[in-house]
Amino acid sequence: MSLRDEDEIVDAEIVDDDSALALVDEPPPPPLVDHNTVLFPGQDLPTAADGPKYSERDLYVSDETAAILQDTDPTDTGPMKAFKAWCAQQGRVPVPCTTATYTEYGRHLMARGLKVSTITNYMSRIRTAMPPGKKPDNSLFLRLLEDYRKRNRRALRVRRAFPITLSYLVPMMEKAEADDRPLGWRDSAMFAFGYRFLGRSVEDANLEIEDVRFFDGGLLVWLPEDKTHDEEQNLVLLDRPDLQLVPRLTRWLDYLRSQDVTSGPVFRHVLKNGKVATEETRRKTATSRGLHLRGQTVNERVKHWFSAAGLVTDGRHVSSQGIRAGAATELAKWGATDDELERAGRWRPGSRVPRTTYVRPAHAERNDPFARVPVHNPTAS
Repeated sequence: MSLRDEDEIVDAEIVDDDSALALVDEPPPPPLVDHNTVLFPGQDLPTAADGPKYSERDLYVSDETAAILQDTDPTDTGPMKAFKAWCAQQGRVPVPCTTATYTEYGRHLMARGLKVSTITNYMSRIRTAMPPGKKPDNSLFLRLLEDYRKRNRRALRVRRAFPITLSYLVPMMEKAEADDRPLGWRDSAMFAFGYRFLGRSVEDANLEIEDVRFFDGGLLVWLPEDKTHDEEQNLVLLDRPDLQLVPRLTRWLDYLRSQDVTSGPVFRHVLKNGKVATEETRRKTATSRGLHLRGQTVNERVKHWFSAAGLVTDGRHVSSQGIRAGAATELAKWGATDDELERAGRWRPGSRVPRTTYVRPAHAERNDPFARVPVHNPTAS
């Protein structure tokens, strides 16, 4: 083969293999550096050629891993469902959403007059649900939120649940047990546990049979983690004559055992025929919570029995949070210190919630300076 036009050869060199010509027309790989690159003396700049060579084996996860990830879809939440519905109406892409879409949805929530805490929670969960590396910039939304705070002071007000103290809780449990049915047994045990555990409704619903141990006069509860603690905790819950936690929980667990249920959620769904839910019976109505009750279900049961017992509030709303609030209120009323209340409710160390919401109002009630002023009575001599 003859070379008629030397200009056709861009770059060439002689190699030892029978004097064959090797064409070299590729530039050297570019260096891979950024503002975080750190090199030691004598090290060469890293390039793409230094990186690992991935194959398909490195890219696929197993069927088992895929199934778990699909069952824990971060976009399958209430806020994300509402966001997707709004995006469909607006003709916008929900996942991954653009910064403009994210910002506009934030303004949409503000236009509805929602509380600042609610808006912040919803928008945070939406942003978290976006794929890695594709989360929208929230700086514009935060500017809108700051303006919303200034213009809508009432939106900063936190709605407190009506505190369901023992004077309300005991009639609710008795009403639930009046018909002597499994659903009432479950609910009364759940309410008694929620009060003594001083837990959030989802923490009550997360309780597993394997995590409860009875001893003379109370329960030992193993808590793997909660909202404010990543480490495990072993909690001692002593019973009370008015609460009857041990007998109520024992009766419910005995019923579960009669249904061959000895592991899994303590407070699980009860069917209309009185049978407890199993993996098979829940398959048609399964949620991401599986056999565990949703926090909303606990909330609905509290409202139901509060109303059924003929109880009324002072205007504040009734919710499952009220059981936690009721226990905290009574602890503060009867002299629990800030630290005692903080530990009992497992609030974050230094949290302002037990101090400002429960302890200080209780102290103010006991030490009202106007109580020293004599009652005006013009008829007195």
